[in-house]
Parts: sequence; C-alpha cells; structure tokens
Amino acid sequence: MKRKVNLSTYSMIVSGIGLIVLLVALYYSNDIWSISLISAVLVLLCASALFYMPLSVSVDDEYLCVNRSLRVKCIPLSEISSITLMQPTMAERRIIGSGGWFGYWGWFRESSIGKYFAYYGKASDCFLVKLKNGCQYVLGCENPDDIVSRVSSMIGQK
Repeated sequence: MKRKVNLSTYSMIVSGIGLIVLLVALYYSNDIWSISLISAVLVLLCASALFYMPLSVSVDDEYLCVNRSLRVKCIPLSEISSITLMQPTMAERRIIGSGGWFGYWGWFRESSIGKYFAYYGKASDCFLVKLKNGCQYVLGCENPDDIVSRVSSMIGQK
C-alpha cells in the first residue's frame, strides 16, 4: 500500500515565494560575494528539501517506509509499539528542520507527545508512530486512516 504526500497551501506558498525571491536576488546580484552567498543558500535549501521532503508513505509486510527523493526511510513493523491518527498543533516547536519549505520535516517538540521526527505535507493528514525504543515519528499522507489501520492490524494493536 502506498499513499502520496500532499503539501499544504502554506507550504506551497512558502516554497514558491522562497524560490522566486532567491532566484530574483541571484539574477540581480552584481558582485561575486553576493552571487556566491545566494547560490550557496539556494543549493543548501534545495539539497535539504531533496534529501528530506516526503513524497509518499508505503507499507509492505515488513516495513513502514517514508519515500523521499534521494532516500527511503524504512521503519521495521516489528519495532513499532503503536500507531495512531494525530494532528500536530500550533504549539509545536521546531528544533531543527523545515516548517513549510517543501513540507514539514525535521525534529519537533510538542508538549503533549514530546520530541519527534516529522515527515509530512500537511497537518490534517498525520499519524504518530511510536517505536519500542522510545523514538517517535509524525508521518503524513493522503488517507492516513488506511495506513494506520493496515499497520495496526499487522502489529496486533487494538
């Protein structure tokens, strides 16, 4: 089972405007220092988005996977202690990562659940995955109920 990650309107606007501003600034730069600095920022932001931005979430018989452009993050089903639908709140605090640049990814902290790593496109499509070792992930994709019920049945969660 594979489900696509959709970006929120806010994330699309932030990403689009951010790219346009950087490209316009690069176009109008006239000295080597500003061209180098803007180019470095552009490369760093785009590379991080390529590396972390979630494209889809999939489940097979052994793994729950977050499919990204350059890598796939796979979580063994045997390591999952629970999975539940949830919606990140406005009270979440970004520790390090993206709060809208091509999705939401990175380390976050929320008072109700603690520290977690996120890979999602919009808050309304999220679910919380708790591992037996204490690590937590907030993942998101379209129709998260399907993924949650499939993984729940496979790990024997009620």
